[in-house]
Amino acid sequence: MDSVKHGAEVVVDLTKMHYHMINDRLSRYDPAVLVLAVFGGTLVYTKVVHLYRKSEDPILKRLGNYVFSLLRKIPSVRDKIEKELSAEKPKLIESIHKDDKDRQFISTLPISPLSQESILELAEKYENYNTFNIQGGRVSGAVYTNRHAEHVNLLGKIYERYAFSNPLHPDVFPGARKMEAELIRMVLNLYNGPEDSSGSVTSGGTESIIMACFSYRNRAYSMGIENPVILAPKTAHAAFDKAAHLCGMRLRHVPVDEENRVDLKEMERLIDSNVCVLVGSAPNFPSGTVDPIPEIAKLGEKYSIPVHVDACLGGFMIPFMNDAGYLLPIFDFRNPGVTSISCDTHKYGCTPKGSSIVMYRSKELHHFQYFSCPDWCGGIYATPTIAGSRAGANTAVAWATLLSFGRDEYVRRCAQIVKHTRMLAEKIQKIKWVKPYGSSDVSLVAFSGNGINIYEVSDRMMKLGWNLNTLQNPAAIHICLTINQANEEVVNAFVSDLQKTCEDVAAAGNQKPDHGMAAMYGMAAQVPKSVVDEVIALYIDATYSAPPVEKK
Repeated sequence: MDSVKHGAEVVVDLTKMHYHMINDRLSRYDPAVLVLAVFGGTLVYTKVVHLYRKSEDPILKRLGNYVFSLLRKIPSVRDKIEKELSAEKPKLIESIHKDDKDRQFISTLPISPLSQESILELAEKYENYNTFNIQGGRVSGAVYTNRHAEHVNLLGKIYERYAFSNPLHPDVFPGARKMEAELIRMVLNLYNGPEDSSGSVTSGGTESIIMACFSYRNRAYSMGIENPVILAPKTAHAAFDKAAHLCGMRLRHVPVDEENRVDLKEMERLIDSNVCVLVGSAPNFPSGTVDPIPEIAKLGEKYSIPVHVDACLGGFMIPFMNDAGYLLPIFDFRNPGVTSISCDTHKYGCTPKGSSIVMYRSKELHHFQYFSCPDWCGGIYATPTIAGSRAGANTAVAWATLLSFGRDEYVRRCAQIVKHTRMLAEKIQKIKWVKPYGSSDVSLVAFSGNGINIYEVSDRMMKLGWNLNTLQNPAAIHICLTINQANEEVVNAFVSDLQKTCEDVAAAGNQKPDHGMAAMYGMAAQVPKSVVDEVIALYIDATYSAPPVEKK
């Protein structure tokens, strides 16, 4: 006891000594200066903490962006950037409208109604703007079915009956409500959802991902986590970035290995008390690689953190791959640590655009997604997703598609697509000018350049009628095979055109590109993100613009 007492006295004496030293030094300054110094220090500290919590980007990168934002306020710098952006605007508008042959634009409501014949004629004219052969397999992804007449005819009849239905009013549209419930349960059963599992129909994969992140944010808040973090592979879909932005969360990216699978050791190392959800892709969008879902699920169990599986792209492929003869590790609710899954019906489910399913292991988790305003003067307002009113017709045609295809047809299509995906991947490996990027686990074949500019390859392939997906960090392109590419004729045509294009690009040498994707991605790598954002904004603006008047 004496030693403890002596130790305490020493601490008190040292504290007093330092107090008097500090007080003596500070007494030399005017009190007003000290108050201002404390106030200013507090502001700086608050700003630094805010910047740190705002993003998971490296401090130097954020500091660089902040400095550039200050430089942009200098008139000469601002004027130069605005001049460059102004020069880009007409180019972007022209590129958007290049297929608009007549350059006419309806901008006002007609005084008198147009006839049905003239409306249909106009719609057909717009449809004919398309120059890519979708049915012939020249478009990567985008349209995931072959749009056969019997299916399209069924969709038309279903849409006619449910065009004006709205599941927001289950008492008025009980049939639409039942279709929605059945659609969700069919997909839950594909993913081995337990008895208490639940889910919602959304407008697409992005909304499904946002809803899952929104749920985990709300769960985190209920647990006292003030700054929730999403922990996801760097290959995870950009919808997670969007979810983090909209939900006021941070997204922490995890490195991946040479096959683009998440590095599990790094994922575990990056876990802290703010992480509210772990993410795995099955497969990811850039390279089609499936993350090690069972191992991620075990991490979730170990640290009591929910695990979300993003199966938006492969949602109607991976449940059928085992039956099709292609084994995959367990990716669904059979992993006890998996707590939610996003699955797009409007991709390989072959439904019309505008439907996806977000699933939860339990109704308790699902409830964190719901929104209600019980004391609104307009009555009790409650919705399960972002939307209030929902298009019952979208759910109806998705429901009808699943029933009309059946499990056997999905297994048949899956087998055909995976077979030709692997065939294409094997053939591309023999082209010396490209190298595989990631692993073609499901339906994607990605590749980067081997001594050539891969974006220039993409631009030239587009001129040959191939619409491919460009990737970055690293530079690569991919083709997403659908039923339209799942035949040897398309595979061989693609390989032949790719081989010839690579040889042409190699023969041209390292010329600096001044057009197309090659120029755009080259620019994006060299200028600050805020400028890239402005160019992107100009591009999106151009998609809503009237066509420019053609010069005579």
